[in-house]
This record gives sequence, structure tokens and C-alpha cells, in this order.
Amino acid sequence: MFSFFKKKPPAETPEAPAPQAPATPPAEPAPAAESAPSRSVFSPSSWFGGKPAAKEAPPPAPVPPPAATPAPVAAPAVPVVPAVPPVEPIVQPAAPAPVVPPPAAPAPVPPPPPAIDLPILAPAPAPVPAPVLEIAPPPAAERRGWLDKLKTGLRKTGTGIQAVFVNAQIDDALYEELESALLMADAGVKATEYLLDDLRRRVKSQMATDASQVKRLLAEAIADLLRPLEKPLEIGRHTPTVIMVAGVNGAGKTTSIGKLTKHLANEGASVLLAAADTFRAAAREQLLVWADRNTVEIVSQEGGDPSAVSFDAVNAGKARGKDVVLVDTAGRLPTQLHLMDELRKIKRVVTKADATAPHEVLLVIDGNTGQNALAQVKAFDETLGLTGLVVTKLDGTAKGGVLCAIARERPIPVYFIGVGEKLEDLETFDAREFAQALLGN
Repeated sequence: MFSFFKKKPPAETPEAPAPQAPATPPAEPAPAAESAPSRSVFSPSSWFGGKPAAKEAPPPAPVPPPAATPAPVAAPAVPVVPAVPPVEPIVQPAAPAPVVPPPAAPAPVPPPPPAIDLPILAPAPAPVPAPVLEIAPPPAAERRGWLDKLKTGLRKTGTGIQAVFVNAQIDDALYEELESALLMADAGVKATEYLLDDLRRRVKSQMATDASQVKRLLAEAIADLLRPLEKPLEIGRHTPTVIMVAGVNGAGKTTSIGKLTKHLANEGASVLLAAADTFRAAAREQLLVWADRNTVEIVSQEGGDPSAVSFDAVNAGKARGKDVVLVDTAGRLPTQLHLMDELRKIKRVVTKADATAPHEVLLVIDGNTGQNALAQVKAFDETLGLTGLVVTKLDGTAKGGVLCAIARERPIPVYFIGVGEKLEDLETFDAREFAQALLGN
């Protein structure tokens, strides 16, 4: 039977809500199935004999919801034990690397002060100690001229020795002639024997074959013998330096003192003269002339005691700040014992004025006296204790060989030798020059 009422479509089954799983994001819902179109009983196909209506399709089966994730089953209760941190192995720390300190920062440089124009002052001179003066030899040109004078003065000796080597052969006869020539030159026996022995040794060692070579070797032997006498006069170690000058009558003491004063003044030393020769007539006046020439001061007493004059001169030199005090004593023969005792007294009184004085005791000898000069040196040395010699008058007939005898028997330094009366005729002693002049080279 046909129903005119609309057939109620089957109700849609609602989808059961899916249980929510803890900590699981909700699944997207499945799309709902489209419901079948509703059919009406008044459809024309159902009125007339049309084709039978198609069998209504059964409603689609509901899509089962996605299986819910089963809830986690709770584990049985376990007592909570605090977590123990893992034990790390103890590692010995490596030695720390040496810490290099950072370089020090440079100190800040202060800005330079503003420039101020000041007057330029010369630096104050440093204090200069008192120099020790040494009588230096003159320049080469002057020395050459003086050496020519020395050769001229010793020409007699040089000529006699040179004659031995003329056309000579090296044999015993040559040495015999040399022995005679040296003895004639006042060399003395001891010095002559020494020189000949030394010459034979030199000729043998150098195998000399010519007479000129023998002459050259003889000059070297004489120079080596005279070398200990070569010593400069030193001034300045004591203030004042007291120099006592002695000698026989007429040897040239006062003249040598005047020349020596000139040398010392040229070296910048201040000199004070003491006229202690109160016996010889006009001795004081002669020394006054030399003092005026050299513009130096002098202490003298007419008819006074030589020791008193020397004492006053040393005290005056100390008070006036002089560098040198030269004491001129009277000439005397070494055989005059009472006069030699007076020399000892002068020396003792000078020592009372200055405990270290006299610092130099010079003997002036005449180069013409020959072997007598050696006797004077020995006598005055025993009385005063000589420290130096001055050989004068080598410009005449002097032979000069006596210096070889002095060097061999009483080697006292020779400070100066004189070859004339002029101021420049007194020069320092040089062993090599004297040996060359003695042989006429």
C-alpha cells in the first residue's frame, strides 16, 4: 500500500566521541559519509508503471573511529632514589703554562718644557792635578843641529876610532887597535875590556865579514852600555822640588844652573834660585845675572852662611808656591875634606826645612877632565849620595869616553850634557846619539 506520507529517512547515527589520549594530539575527524538522497512516495515513477524503482541502497556502514591509543599502564610505585651524578675520572691538571708578563708600558714622556733663551755659559774647568814635568828633548830639527855640535865637539875621539876601521880586516890586530883607541878616549880599562868582549860576541853571532859592520856593532855596544845613564829629570812629585848642585871649581855649576833654569821655565815651572856660593868672588852677582835673564826670583845674602841661605830659600819656595828651588853651592875639590863636610851640613839643614829634601843632588863635571871625572863622581857620591850628573864643555877637546867608564863603574844617570855657552847648548842625554857622535858616525 502506498503511503502518501513522506517516508522518514533513517536517522543518522551520531559518531561517538573519541576518547582523548593523554599527551597525544587529537586525530583529525574522518569526513562524514554523504547521506542518501531522500525519496518521496509521490514520485511519478511510483504512480505509473514505469520502471521499478531501484532498490534503495542500504545506508553506508558507519566508519569506525580510529583506535584510541591505550593509556599507559602505571608502573608499580618504586621508592624514589635521588640521582647520583656520574663520577668523572679525576684527571691531574696539566702544569700551567708559564705566564709571560706583558711588556711594561713605556713610561709617559713628559712634554718638553718650553724653550727659554738663556745665555750660553762655558763649563767650569775641571781641577787639573799638578803634572809631573819631564824635560823633553827638543824637536827633531833643533836636535839635529845640536847633534852636529856634539859631533864637532867629539871629533877628536871620533877621528881616532874611525882610523882603526880604514882598510881593516876582522882579526886580532883590529881588536888590539880598537883597545888602544878606546883607552885614548878615556873609556877606562874596565869599560874597554867589557866593550871588546861584547863586540867579539856580536861579530860572532851576526857573522860580520866587513869592517863597516864591526863599526856599526861597536856603536850598538856603546849605546847599550850607556843606556842605564839615560833618564829624564822629573819635576812635580814634590812641591817645591829642591835641587842641590855641587861640583869642583870651574866645572860650570853656575852657568849650568842658569841654563837649567831656562829649560824649567820653558816647561812652565816656577823657579827660585838660592845663591849659597858665598866664598867665590862675584858668584852671587853672576847668579843674579842669570836670574834677570830668566826672570826668576833669587834668595841671596852677602857674606852669609851657605846653610842659612839654603834654609831660607827652601822656606821661601814653600811659602811662595814655587815648583823648583835650585841651590848653588861653592866649588870645591873632593880632596878638601873640611869643604866636603860643609856640603854635608848644607844637606842636613835643607832636610830640616823640608824633611824630604833635597830631592835631587846633581854633580857638574867637566868633560875635559878625563878619568879625573870618574874620581870626582865617586867622591861626591860617597859624601852626598848623587842622583844625577851634568857633563859640560864637550865642545872643546873633550874625549867623552869617560861616560863609558862611569856607566861601567858608577852608573849614575846623566840628565844633561853641554856643548857650548848658549842657553840652547844644554840638552838632555841620549845614549844612541852620544855613541854615534863618539864614533864620528
